[in-house]
Amino acid sequence: MARRVYATVEQLTEWTGKPVPPDAARLLTRASEDVDDALLTAVYDVDDAGMPTDPDVAQALADAACAQVAYREETGDTGTGAAGRWSSVSIGPVSMSGPQPSAGGTGAGNVDLSPQAYRALARAGLLPGVIR
Repeated sequence: MARRVYATVEQLTEWTGKPVPPDAARLLTRASEDVDDALLTAVYDVDDAGMPTDPDVAQALADAACAQVAYREETGDTGTGAAGRWSSVSIGPVSMSGPQPSAGGTGAGNVDLSPQAYRALARAGLLPGVIR
């Protein structure tokens, strides 16, 4: 099954108002995966490719993906989950405190979803998993 990517590089440029990073397509793919994880219990109509058919839902998913990329850029996370993992770290002798509380909302998949992405999905009625 092909990966669903909910926003284009052009939409990201418009959403952020800034030049996009060179790896914007990859970042949008990872952000779309985060959105998918947050929507594990959401129900909405999709086409054969799994993309939303309702323009309002499609826009909400695009906004959420763009917000997630911007959030990851601000926090320095590449989408691997490694950034911001610990609240305190020392090198010698090794000491770690953790895990750092999530800065964003968490969706159904317990993903570190940006507050703006969470709000975009909630406004569209996709969180928490609305059944229509």
